[in-house]
Amino acid sequence: MTSHASNEAVEADPTAAINEPRLWRNNGWTARVIKNEDDEGWAVEMIKDGESEPALVGPWTMGRDKKNPKPLDVSAFQTLVKTASEVLRRHEHHLHAMLHKKLTVDGPDGPICVSLDIVPDEDDPYAVLGARDMAGELIAEVRVGPEFKLGVASAEAWIADEFRRPE
Repeated sequence: MTSHASNEAVEADPTAAINEPRLWRNNGWTARVIKNEDDEGWAVEMIKDGESEPALVGPWTMGRDKKNPKPLDVSAFQTLVKTASEVLRRHEHHLHAMLHKKLTVDGPDGPICVSLDIVPDEDDPYAVLGARDMAGELIAEVRVGPEFKLGVASAEAWIADEFRRPE
């Protein structure tokens, strides 16, 4: 099947399994062996169904003739799915860590868990600064700018200022 025919197969039924030497699709993933634009070798891209950008692009092994790529097979596809899934998982964890921060500081009546949750809205990004006691009861919550930096000093200052909105 030519590259053009493979593209037509992918677009015809985006959920149908495909098992071709340079194109595999199954279980929500598509692996496509492509010419590596940086050198004379080959690369493989892994695209999760519904996504426009690949989750993973990496080098691909040359075949025995040293010109064409090694064909995809079930074992290679399963390994690629596992690796691409892990890349997505790490990206999601990193994004979550960037948008949600928590720390515990001493308050006048015991430990207070202070959190900062950034809402990355395209038109109006903001963050919510919150305080909870150790039982999880909400003490205070205020809206702050998305650039607010949560640290021990800023949390303690907010508590000392009786949870007023920081300037």
